[in-house]
Amino acid sequence: MNITINGMTCACEKGEFLLAVARRNGIQIPTLCHHPALAGQGCCRVCLAEVDEGRGPKIVVSCVYPIQRECRVETESERVCKDRGMVLALLRKRAPDSQRIAALCRIYKAPELPRLSAADAGKCILCGLCVRACTELSVGAISTVNRGVLKEIATPYHEASHVCVGCGACASVCPTQAIPIAETADTRVIWDKTFQLVHCAQCGSVIGTREELEMAAKRSGQKLEALCDRCRKAATAQILANVYGK
Repeated sequence: MNITINGMTCACEKGEFLLAVARRNGIQIPTLCHHPALAGQGCCRVCLAEVDEGRGPKIVVSCVYPIQRECRVETESERVCKDRGMVLALLRKRAPDSQRIAALCRIYKAPELPRLSAADAGKCILCGLCVRACTELSVGAISTVNRGVLKEIATPYHEASHVCVGCGACASVCPTQAIPIAETADTRVIWDKTFQLVHCAQCGSVIGTREELEMAAKRSGQKLEALCDRCRKAATAQILANVYGK
């Protein structure tokens, strides 16, 4: 099946999400809450697009919009840019310290909305990516707490979590760098907890925290190895070379 995006003919499968089709064809649609490893968010509404399936154009959220039939799509039409600018203006009120949101606001000429009060400070837009990453990929050390204007992402009771392994998955997927993470040569600090870093026994590069590696070893049922991926692959290749005489 073919669809047209910004005048370009793009092949796709029925049910494939519009954002994925656009990006596969080199058409960039801005996103904040979308991550390829944690798809299906649809929270931030920045990835709006205008779709016409023959019944008139409509605004859709491209990251969760499944293509069902041939259609024409515009990702930077006047209507899309205006709606995207309004969404960004509201997100700027929620996260006034986010440089990424500020940059997008300039690109899409987001209105100032002086009648609405901005948060005193902060970068978090409550997209939930960090919570999903921690729950699905790690140990579920953080969650959404409180309600309404007090809603935030935090550890239980804002105390250092006893289950957090310091993997940093939450910080790595955050679109606005709202989760502070600091590293020295031997330590990593995140969520008010300090972790000792483990270095590769051969090349000395950081592998992760001790707790993170122990969790991975337990889940895989394998012995904990102090080797990075590159050195582990090199060691495996050397073993195979010795076995097969190559």
